[in-house]
Amino acid sequence: MGDFNQSVILDSIRRARTGLSRVELAAATGLSAQTISNICRRLLQRGLIEEAGKEISGPGKPRTMLRLNPTGRFTLGVHLDPTVTTYVMLDLTGAIVARSRRPTPTSSDPGVVIASLVSELDALIAISGVSRERIAGIGVAAPGPIDTVNGIVVNPPHLAGWRDVPLREALAEGTGLPVILDKDVTAAAIAEMWVGGPSGTGSFIFFYMGTGIGAGLVVDDDVIRGSSDNAGEIGHIVTDPDGPECFCGLRGCVLVACMPQALVREAEEAGIFPADPRGLAHDTVDARFTELCEASAAGDAVARGILDRSAVRMTTAIAVIANILDVDHVVFGGPFWERLAEHYMRSVPALLGERLAARSVHGVAVMGTGIGEDVAAVGAACLVLNQGLAPNPRALMLA
Repeated sequence: MGDFNQSVILDSIRRARTGLSRVELAAATGLSAQTISNICRRLLQRGLIEEAGKEISGPGKPRTMLRLNPTGRFTLGVHLDPTVTTYVMLDLTGAIVARSRRPTPTSSDPGVVIASLVSELDALIAISGVSRERIAGIGVAAPGPIDTVNGIVVNPPHLAGWRDVPLREALAEGTGLPVILDKDVTAAAIAEMWVGGPSGTGSFIFFYMGTGIGAGLVVDDDVIRGSSDNAGEIGHIVTDPDGPECFCGLRGCVLVACMPQALVREAEEAGIFPADPRGLAHDTVDARFTELCEASAAGDAVARGILDRSAVRMTTAIAVIANILDVDHVVFGGPFWERLAEHYMRSVPALLGERLAARSVHGVAVMGTGIGEDVAAVGAACLVLNQGLAPNPRALMLA
């Protein structure tokens, strides 16, 4: 109960931009003045919060304001993507202290990739100048499916050779720090909640546009994880019954109609650029997707048609989830989003408005993340902050 009360106080202080006094904390949390005094004294001693001056509010002596101490603790975040791996360090307020991006090793041996993760994390810590003792832990955002209970990456379709890899344990052994593993789309949604501002409040869908496409789901400021923490797999939502055939037996699934790889293949078939003799490796898809978007922006009607169809198809998937969850807004992000942003924002909001079941009651805003391409890595680091600073009512349940 004491740990839960402490997290309630930390969360209240975090959400108040200018800080809170002890009196305001009592009003906001319902905890007694003595409980708040004891917990705040402990947090001040541990350096997790700091005094932020005095504030006069009505009669009586000025009140001492309390806020999070940015340097009280730090967290590390890793986004493991098949093409590029991103590393960030955040302070206690969620601000980026240090970052780096490196091509993900092409080896199908997970051990080679994990060794590079450990090496880059060590380098980032060294560059930051932060003592390891002040690092609360590492969050890892990985493609699903994952086993969060055992910290295992199960069998992601875009990571060759990764079957039942104990990533959490391997990173903890390699770095000597606690590690949390979660899905990349869930981490991205949590990043939006922590540092995204107004776009991260209420009920929303975070559409992650990367090598794969997934959805982070948030309802009433709570992340929907599902029974195995693998919610958000949208690859087999049918977006076009006349679209390309999917290996599942249906046609026009997100997997074969909206993914960057599918759009690049469509562009090759349309003759926008010749087929690459090496096949569609991840780096090839990334480069050619850029070419496709640039061709559309330059006025190529065929390229524009491919992106127009993808926007219509993607809106179909968005509408399915938005109607089920009755969300307030939709947020796009991920490494491929910036290249699509202008095109999608021109058509998706109006298309979505036509397909909403509750459109006569409320609209659904469409926006891009303000966090940038690092959103999943920032979200990975926020996993650690979320565990330490956000109240979890399940912690009160007796075994």
